[in-house]
Amino acid sequence: MAAAGIESGPVDGLAGPQTRIAWERWQDRLRGLTPRAAEIAHQPDVFPRQKDVPGFYGEPGTHQAMLDLPFPMRLAWDKGTVIRRFAIHEKARESAARAFAGIRAHYGEDAIRRLGLDLFAGCLNIRAMRGGKALSMHSWGIAIDFDPEHNPLRWGRDKARMAGPDYAPFLDIWESEGWISLGRERNYDWMHVQAARL
Repeated sequence: MAAAGIESGPVDGLAGPQTRIAWERWQDRLRGLTPRAAEIAHQPDVFPRQKDVPGFYGEPGTHQAMLDLPFPMRLAWDKGTVIRRFAIHEKARESAARAFAGIRAHYGEDAIRRLGLDLFAGCLNIRAMRGGKALSMHSWGIAIDFDPEHNPLRWGRDKARMAGPDYAPFLDIWESEGWISLGRERNYDWMHVQAARL
């Protein structure tokens, strides 16, 4: 992959997010796959548009705060590792805390685990968007990914687990706090919610 100009990160023996993303880029090269844009639903104006993120949130990676979780989560690429908190932008922290509390209240810990809603795939990660040069919303700690194994970047509603009816309340809770689901908005990257409008 390196010879093709695709960064896959250091070889560590784990099939984590970097490996999965590099594989998707390789597949895109081979198939010329382009995601089909879905109709854009109404987006609340709680948070800025992506183009206005730097002015609202500041420099990438700054103004981070720790978010304590109301239920334990597992790293999606190393399920034996449990996390109880993670770094997130201070302006998105309170809404995310309310969303996680709402998810726990709605589902309970057993259903959260059964549905894979406890599989954390990252928040703060200063990097470019997949397949582009612009910075990812993860660079500001305003995007959270869940269960990438069952919701890969290029999967649409026909395959992504998070597109199923059991997950509708999960996404409704995030949207009630002003977060955007890329799955619902664009029918790809169903694992991803962000505190920025498209």
